[in-house]
Amino acid sequence: MYRTIGILVTIVFLLSILLAFVALTVSRISLNRHVWLAGFFAGILDFFYMPLKYFFYKFSDPRILDKWMVSLKNISNRNDFRKTQKRMIIAPHCMRSMDCPASSTKTGIQCISCGKCIFSKLKEDAEKYGYDLYIVTGSSFVKHVLKEKNYDAALLIACDYELNKVMMGLKGKKIVTYGIPMLNDGCFNTEVEYGNVLDTLKMLSN
Repeated sequence: MYRTIGILVTIVFLLSILLAFVALTVSRISLNRHVWLAGFFAGILDFFYMPLKYFFYKFSDPRILDKWMVSLKNISNRNDFRKTQKRMIIAPHCMRSMDCPASSTKTGIQCISCGKCIFSKLKEDAEKYGYDLYIVTGSSFVKHVLKEKNYDAALLIACDYELNKVMMGLKGKKIVTYGIPMLNDGCFNTEVEYGNVLDTLKMLSN
């Protein structure tokens, strides 16, 4: 009996490794072209996220894993996002000007459209495409944002790690997400390719 259990455990373990490897391969391919069953493979990577993160930390760069996972989730969520009505943009405060005059509240920085940074333009385009804009100083602010209104979609701008982290968190709240990675990481002077933001807004519009 114990031998049978041992064989079954070994088989499950090997199948898990194989499934995770296939999911990683698909996520890597998703960077360059559309892939089938993106949602299925994204779920597998979510399930094995911690051991995979440790593996990438030891032998590669953990940011690569987050980048691949975000790409996979974007493909999986794209069509569902287009069907949503109540949308928000969540962006990091690190993209704002160093001498930003805006004040901060429990839902983030309140942009006053001073023209000193990208957020003046982003605020304008968010309104044009029917989004509420939230400029947050950390992913913990998202829970306060969700108390403001009942949203069914969130367009996220952040580094790959934060994108993947928030995507995981909002998945359980039935909010469809789509992520736009920034050009660089850091706590200040970060940037996003604004042409990419505009292309994404147009692509996701109804």
